[in-house]
Amino acid sequence: KDMIVTGGENVYSTEVENALATHPAVLQVAVIGIPSEQWGEAVHAIVVLREGASATEQELIDHAREWIAGYKVPKSIEFRAEPLPLSGAMKVLKKDLREPYWAGHDRKVN
Repeated sequence: KDMIVTGGENVYSTEVENALATHPAVLQVAVIGIPSEQWGEAVHAIVVLREGASATEQELIDHAREWIAGYKVPKSIEFRAEPLPLSGAMKVLKKDLREPYWAGHDRKVN
């Protein structure tokens, strides 16, 4: 599932990832939907920065806003020091990233 439904709008995570990846500090990025009382799902980005690079959550949100519509921009960004989990085919394991956020919720994690 690479689509997030937030406030009745469809957001394709790849589009958001591509926008964030244009920032020079971003090495890896994955965008997932996380539970939101208000919107059903909220757009959330998990980012690994390049070695020696720095960026703030607000800086990346502002950067994304230049590339994509406001409702697609991440509501939150989590920074990780370790690389994102990859499958044997070198695809980010988004199910693993989503799981902790959806634990205890009725929604299935795909």
